[in-house]
Amino acid sequence: MATLQVRIDDTLKAQADTLFSSLGLDTSTAIRIFLNASVENDGIPFSVQHKKVPDSLREAIYDSRLRRNLNGPFDSAEEAVASMLED
Repeated sequence: MATLQVRIDDTLKAQADTLFSSLGLDTSTAIRIFLNASVENDGIPFSVQHKKVPDSLREAIYDSRLRRNLNGPFDSAEEAVASMLED
């Protein structure tokens, strides 16, 4: 039997452990499942690709990071909703 060692970020490890535990698996078992599925599929068992982000969403993300083109703050929820409904 072989041993596989992988260095990963502590946060990613904790998130993966939590996810796999919620599925009734330990991380080692989840990795074995992935490896078996890869061999059975003769490749990675899911699509590996860049997610396409719409240009309007990309622009909104940049605007929020640069704190430009923002509305508010609002004094009430009604004002915020009214602002969202404006053209």
